[in-house]
Amino acid sequence: MHKPSRAVEFRFLAEPTDVNFGGKVHGGVVMKWIDQAAYACAAGWSGKYCITVSVGAIRFVRPVLVGNLVTVEAKVVHTGNSSMHIYVSVKATDPKLSNPLETNHCIITFIAVDADGDKVLVEAWEPKTKLDKRLQQYAINMRDLSIEAEAKLNNS
Repeated sequence: MHKPSRAVEFRFLAEPTDVNFGGKVHGGVVMKWIDQAAYACAAGWSGKYCITVSVGAIRFVRPVLVGNLVTVEAKVVHTGNSSMHIYVSVKATDPKLSNPLETNHCIITFIAVDADGDKVLVEAWEPKTKLDKRLQQYAINMRDLSIEAEAKLNNS
């Protein structure tokens, strides 16, 4: 029997191969880390293979530096029938210090699918804390904004 796991956390050092021309970790590399952690979270919650549907409201607050200790935390903050909305927060710090600062965050939506690629139901997640309720509302707001933006684009 599958027991859903709500959150995952990846921790690692940012490497010199991750750097861009400006000497900071490339935004695309950070986005890859986000997608990997979010996938692991969605798969852990659903017990199924999951497909990325959308990435919304990604905010880059500060750069990740080579040699930083990076923590990527992903957690389920809203579920639909087959969808899971995952909030991902990236924090970084000098490994000799203990003051991780958020570098960016976003919401990623996945759907769970079976071996044929058809959507499958996922267990409902319910918020328990005030923060959970705020994050769930944030995910719902991002979903609604995305639907509205798509409708405007398609009606142009």
